[in-house]
Amino acid sequence: MTERASLLEFPCDFPLKVMGAAVDGFAQTIAAVVLQHAPDFDPATIEMRPSRAGNYLSLTCTIRATSQIQLDDLYRVLSSHPMVKVAL
Repeated sequence: MTERASLLEFPCDFPLKVMGAAVDGFAQTIAAVVLQHAPDFDPATIEMRPSRAGNYLSLTCTIRATSQIQLDDLYRVLSSHPMVKVAL
């Protein structure tokens, strides 16, 4: 398998946006998933924004991305997670 050309230069800081229902444990669960793929990620740096009605929570997790493969794997896991509505 050949590596795709990427517009990013690695390593780089990369913000991941993850949105889901505002339920107990959402941020902690997402932090645990991110840590599996980016062990140097600091969960204390997660930015949280509730939706206007408070039903949804948007998280911004900025990781030190080391490769396109790492990002692809992380997006795949986040997008398929049952608590995640959208991963950008």
